[in-house]
Amino acid sequence: MSPLLRWARSRALSPLRSRLLWWVLLAWLIAVVVLAGVFRKPLSDWIWPDTRIQQLVQRGDAALARGQLSAADGSGARELFEAAQALDNDRSEAREGLARTGAAAVARARRALVAGQLSQAQRLLQLAQQLQVPQAQVTQIAHELRQQQAAHAGLGNLMARAAEAQRAGNLDGSPDSALPLYQRVLELAPDRTEALDGREDALTDLLQRARTGLAQDKLAEPAAMLAAARDYDSGHADLPQTEAEFNRLLEARAARAESLLRRARLQPAARDFAEILAAQPDNANARRGLERVANEYAAQAAREAADFRFDAAERSLRQAREWAPSASAIGNAEQAIARARQVHNAQAPKLSAGERERRLRELMEQVAVAETSHEWLTPPGASAYDKLRSAQAIAPRDRRVLRAVQRIVPATRSCFEDELSGNRLRAARVCLDAWQSMAPSDDALSAARRQLAQRWIAVGSERLGSGDAAFARQALREARALDPATPELAEFSERVNAAMLRQH
Repeated sequence: MSPLLRWARSRALSPLRSRLLWWVLLAWLIAVVVLAGVFRKPLSDWIWPDTRIQQLVQRGDAALARGQLSAADGSGARELFEAAQALDNDRSEAREGLARTGAAAVARARRALVAGQLSQAQRLLQLAQQLQVPQAQVTQIAHELRQQQAAHAGLGNLMARAAEAQRAGNLDGSPDSALPLYQRVLELAPDRTEALDGREDALTDLLQRARTGLAQDKLAEPAAMLAAARDYDSGHADLPQTEAEFNRLLEARAARAESLLRRARLQPAARDFAEILAAQPDNANARRGLERVANEYAAQAAREAADFRFDAAERSLRQAREWAPSASAIGNAEQAIARARQVHNAQAPKLSAGERERRLRELMEQVAVAETSHEWLTPPGASAYDKLRSAQAIAPRDRRVLRAVQRIVPATRSCFEDELSGNRLRAARVCLDAWQSMAPSDDALSAARRQLAQRWIAVGSERLGSGDAAFARQALREARALDPATPELAEFSERVNAAMLRQH
């Protein structure tokens, strides 16, 4: 062999002498074997779906042969044939298997009926109907089943009990009431005229009770009676009149609750909103009304804490939690009470005139420093708010303290307006919180909270239009925390939820 060929052969075989190459090849081979073992079944199902379908059909045939027509764990013939059909809806084997299962259910229902096994016949007949067995095959069995159930139940006895319950005024609410008993009779014998007439009369009495309750300014009990009447017979002649009276009272109660809330009569307003919710659990306006009541109680708690009336503040806070535990203002009230307690506890029990003056000068200097730095609420204990509260605790009527309050409250409001005009919404929220902490009873606060909520919605809508659904969702949370009654909130919430669903 020439030197040139020997050199070429040496070059060609040199990679094979590398130990690293052999280790890489070995590792790759092991990985292939492991992956093949782990994913063998999913891969086979993907590559050979017909095999998987055939297996399911065969298992369904076996279950059908055993008489296991349906099983909650998926091992019944029905579930196995349906699984095969889900893999390929065009395959006839699965459809034929389901048809055979339905026919078997009809046959077994007939045998159970002959044997007097009424409960089993009922279950098998329901299975046949679910499998869409032709109605002609089940009608006669269903009729015979109802006859036997009626004979077994004793329709005469049921009718007598229903009539007795009706005479006693026990119309609904328990299995022994008149309406459930009449309904049981009609399930077993749909054409039983005296049961139809009895149910009609009982519903007339029930709806009359509902109208009596409405005349007494009640909502929750009449609402339950109306719902029951609809379930028994949605076409009853007295339903439209009773529903109209119910809706009129509902609107009047909502208007009264709003009026009470505007006049700061929180407890009666909350009771009205709560009764509306008891009658209509999905009433969004009533739910928002309770949140507004809770926010008012929370603001009241903050004002009471600012005057060191902690017992009253805790009572107001309990009321807020009772009506709407998740109301946005509850957290602010809790912080206000904690701050007021901190200030109150930090006071010296007794100070001489000289010590009071020295302490007051120190605090007012610290207020001025915090004010210059715009540290309205932070850092805790060193903010303008905390220092000013300490000064108020020592000398609430001192001219220097009063001037600081008069100066800082407008400053926090101006801070809010400046940050809002620059669209710096988080900074605006800090200024708003400071404003609320220092002047919790300021009438302009409610409008400011709504203004900031609307700005969050506007910015969130703009970002949502550009595809930033995550920011829009955060904007929705911010707006809802600020003012859950903002008019634009419902429509924005629907848009955000729709965008989040599209992403998933």
